[in-house]
Amino acid sequence: MTDGKKRVQTEAAPKALGPYSQAIVAGGMVYCAGQIPLDPKTGNIVAGGIAEQTAQVLANLRAVLKEAGSDLGKVVKTTVFLKNMNDFSAMNDVYGKPDYFGPNPPARSTVEVARLPRDVLVEIELVALAG
Repeated sequence: MTDGKKRVQTEAAPKALGPYSQAIVAGGMVYCAGQIPLDPKTGNIVAGGIAEQTAQVLANLRAVLKEAGSDLGKVVKTTVFLKNMNDFSAMNDVYGKPDYFGPNPPARSTVEVARLPRDVLVEIELVALAG
């Protein structure tokens, strides 16, 4: 722990693609960096479209939160970055499954962006309660 913050790193989620942490725990909160749909075992983008990519992103975030001592049920805010807003409904179908956020889903912003790392279709970042 340095300056009241703790770095979170797990092999169960893809390694950071740059000079940043998978997550930081500070002030009773977990701040997760954006996750893209990489398989943590192979480092490759998962096959399929927006549904498969969204499921992988959420699996990666779940792994980071677990390492931080939290879980998806404690998420208070997400930001979803989509390559194409036409994918919103299909992304939302996966995101909205009760096994992710439960009966009280977090606040969320969803934006379309020009490009995402490795040209993936979706990236999600989040903030959760720690512990």
